Amino acid sequence: MCYFCAVRTFLVILGGLSLVLGLLGIFVPLLPTTPFLLLAAALWVRSSPRLYAWLLSHRRLGPYIRNFRENRAIPLRAKVFSVTLLWATLLYCIVAVVDAWWWAQLVLLCVAVGVTWHILSFATLRK
Repeated sequence: MCYFCAVRTFLVILGGLSLVLGLLGIFVPLLPTTPFLLLAAALWVRSSPRLYAWLLSHRRLGPYIRNFRENRAIPLRAKVFSVTLLWATLLYCIVAVVDAWWWAQLVLLCVAVGVTWHILSFATLRK
């Protein structure tokens, strides 16, 4: 097997793993969606034009990637949904899961503030 074929296969596999993590990030508040989807696109543009074209033409994921790549912005609806889900999950964890450990509550609160700041630091895409 040639070296370039092995590298290409490795990049396709990493792109697939990145896509799976990005899809999980839609449902898991602390797992970022956008960076993993952008990583999958970057890996596939170098290794598989067919998978890259599929990702960009995907009905749900394609516009998300193109908007962020072209405008460096997140749609308002995605921002509101992300921040709301993040705070609901972390507040539940702070109150119900780690209520005995003040330091864990403080860490989770700092994570919530940091991730919220990161999400809100991007421009808002208005359609």
